[in-house]
Amino acid sequence: MRVSDIEIDPVEDILSALALLARFPVRPRRMRPDAAWAYPLAGVAVGAVSGAVGALGIFVGAPLALAALGVIAAQALSTGALHEDGLADTADGLGGGWDRARRLEIMKDSHIGTFGVLALVVVLLGRWSALVAIAEHAGLFWPTIAAAALSRSMMAPVQSLLPNARGEGLSHGVGRPARPAAALAVGVGAGVAILALAGHGIAATLAAAIAAAIMAAIAQRRIGGQTGDILGAVQQLAELAALCALAVTLS
Repeated sequence: MRVSDIEIDPVEDILSALALLARFPVRPRRMRPDAAWAYPLAGVAVGAVSGAVGALGIFVGAPLALAALGVIAAQALSTGALHEDGLADTADGLGGGWDRARRLEIMKDSHIGTFGVLALVVVLLGRWSALVAIAEHAGLFWPTIAAAALSRSMMAPVQSLLPNARGEGLSHGVGRPARPAAALAVGVGAGVAILALAGHGIAATLAAAIAAAIMAAIAQRRIGGQTGDILGAVQQLAELAALCALAVTLS
């Protein structure tokens, strides 16, 4: 299938996105950079699983705080905490390194430092607080799907527009998607959010895009591009921003 200037293989591209961004038992035949358009669909899958956990918690009468915690735990299990790990490494590297080489060296280190711990705590608490507020007005199923899809869609333009800063690693191995594929990813993510939450999805899309743009600008300035860790941080911050926007507009 051809869309604009990119070739799309819907089944293989979705399988590739799932294999790259989640821990579902799928095995694509090949990994293509332009499969990035399907990142938000991987988010739909992760969001559906975790949102169902939250919805089930509300259905059986669990406190909203506990149901929201279930959403976050299910997301981490579904992805192997891939994006949380990227956020922590990014915070350690960008916060602790004095120059580009040292920042990249710290980001590659598997140990977590003070900046990484603080980033995880703040973002996880922010996501949890927003989910609790959202649950009071709109439940957890559709908002979780919308935020999961939106946040993963924002990874594609960052991956496409910024060069790989390290020249190795997962992001470098996957390759840079073409700009039409990245634009399609954002369109799919925004479409999912709007279909799920109508006008509230527009606010969430804008918030996620702003968060992703800020993270991308910082990464470009501090290390000269993106890495897999940077993309993980983009996802986490975009999801936090989307959830905060939903918490405000739904209240």
